[in-house]
Amino acid sequence: MQPVQVIGGGLAGSEAAFQLARQGVPVVLHEMRPVQATAAHKSDRLAELVCSNSFRSDDPMGNAVGLLHEEMRRLGSLVMSEGDRNKLPAGGALAVDRDAFAAAVTARVEAEPLIEIRREEVTALPGPEAGLVIVATGPLTSTALALDIRRHTGEDQLAFFDAIAPIVHKDSIDFDIAWFQSRYDKPGPGGTGADYINCPLDQEQYDAFIDALLAAEKVDFRDWETSTPYFEGCLPIEVMAERGRRTLSFGPMKPVGLTDPRTGRRPAAVVQLRQDNALGTLFNMVGFQTKLRHGEQVRVFRMIPGLQKAEFARLGGLHRNTFINGPKLLDPQLRLKAAPHVRFAGQITGCEGYVESASIGWLAGFYAGAEMRGVSPPPLPAETAHGALLAHVTGGGVAETYQPMNVNFGLFPPLGEKVRKDGRKAALAMRALAALDAWNPTAR
Repeated sequence: MQPVQVIGGGLAGSEAAFQLARQGVPVVLHEMRPVQATAAHKSDRLAELVCSNSFRSDDPMGNAVGLLHEEMRRLGSLVMSEGDRNKLPAGGALAVDRDAFAAAVTARVEAEPLIEIRREEVTALPGPEAGLVIVATGPLTSTALALDIRRHTGEDQLAFFDAIAPIVHKDSIDFDIAWFQSRYDKPGPGGTGADYINCPLDQEQYDAFIDALLAAEKVDFRDWETSTPYFEGCLPIEVMAERGRRTLSFGPMKPVGLTDPRTGRRPAAVVQLRQDNALGTLFNMVGFQTKLRHGEQVRVFRMIPGLQKAEFARLGGLHRNTFINGPKLLDPQLRLKAAPHVRFAGQITGCEGYVESASIGWLAGFYAGAEMRGVSPPPLPAETAHGALLAHVTGGGVAETYQPMNVNFGLFPPLGEKVRKDGRKAALAMRALAALDAWNPTAR
């Protein structure tokens, strides 16, 4: 059997390759690191997390991404199984030790006898003679390959900026000021209800911080970057601050559900830090994606009470993401209409988020494997989180205004019966899981 060519060893590519191997289909997984570096990766491991270490909410009944987690578990997802094995305390979210997670995924893929890993850059889409192809190069697709994709599709690449949050050494945080607490003391996977470090600001401190943030020097854009929009779900904090002085206090710095033990009151604003490694020595600043210059980050962020002497393991950064116009270019099985031997998977399709990327990788691997085996799988139910996300990137999104999208209940078909508003999400989730269980090819 001719192997399937999977290009890209991130979350989507690793998931696709693993699912192909589970179906008995040989795979060649092409990963250009370390031969060719990217603007954001730090290692040559597969499935490296380059931004947050959070897979976000793990609540399957109240949050669409939590529902996606549960569906992925039921489908035998590699990314989700290793996420669960390497989880860290994070309140109601699922956060992972980024290094241990990437090492575990790499080990699992390397151990698969049907997967051959080639460390090389692919600069052009392979032709039909190469067999089936899955492009999972993510938002950091190399320039040469991006230009060749553009040649095949006749479309300009859409793009947006994504920003990275800083990581702080725990032992440099002042715990005479900061304290541990999750919002509303809510425990999550592997957590206790006191999973975040909280740094409080009173109104005067918050105003001074906003002034400094707005005045700080930012990274300049290159000429070709000036028309590229931000993804709304990952805005730099200074961009949010420019939208209004209170924006941050209603966003990543909102104090709701938190009580300063020194005063017994809710602060005017709070900066939260989430554990970033299993040792508990590193914490990332939640929602603090930024394009401030590095020196300015140190100066401004040390104005935050509790972080006056903060030492940074990594400062924030900014990179340009690339994605295709999925609704215009892809068929319902993620095949490129202009070259149907090629499938796209992960963030390059226009889904946004770690687990969304991996879930589309699962689907690409599943569909390619079915095609290799001569099997025609039944349609994926649109009521599932996977089905809703797949529909968005292959036709549900409006091609003229297509932008990256996280999974959310707004993508799901409406319920047929009337349900009270406070029970709607749970009803959608229960319908989704029932539909997935009836469809699930891995359960047979």
